Amino acid sequence: MTSQIPATLFADPVPAERLERTAAALTAHGFAVEILDDAAAARARVRELIPEGASVFTSASETTRLSGIDEDINTGGRYEALKPKVLAMDRVTQGDDIRRLLASPDVVVGSVAAVTETGSLVVASASGSQLPPYSGGAGRAIWIIGAQKVVPDVETALRRVEEYALPLENTRAQGAYGKPSAVNRLLILNAEHIPGRGTVLLVREAIGF
Repeated sequence: MTSQIPATLFADPVPAERLERTAAALTAHGFAVEILDDAAAARARVRELIPEGASVFTSASETTRLSGIDEDINTGGRYEALKPKVLAMDRVTQGDDIRRLLASPDVVVGSVAAVTETGSLVVASASGSQLPPYSGGAGRAIWIIGAQKVVPDVETALRRVEEYALPLENTRAQGAYGKPSAVNRLLILNAEHIPGRGTVLLVREAIGF
């Protein structure tokens, strides 16, 4: 049965016991999991996790933007940052090169729309650009996830996408690109095929959509 969580509560961080239950389920499914106090701690941990010189793709994410992680990676000069490189390329004449670059970086960093207490990550996307590296193309994936994104199950996660995350992303997309967003693609990661390839940093506070 789908959990009847009011959409307004999707913004609230869950209590510690639910966060710990989620971490245990993700760990059992092959993800490396850490629970951190706040976005600042996640920002510092990401720097420790990514080796200097690695090629890194930061997917579009309010979590990484608000935490400063996106800026650290793309302007810090420590890594081979793929986002600035791609933005400087011609999408018409270099479309294939862009696609290949983003599909298989050493590391992809981003977030998800929801994480379940049963150990699944749910990703919603308009363009799909982050899905290949998330699902296995990247050598390593790091997801920073605020405690407000924890839900009981996949059914509730899909409700969170449609009723809470999409309206907020739609407003952001309208301001940034002049057009609405959409849930054109969904990815559900139920387990990590290569144990430890995916690292989940669960943050006790709310951050992102």
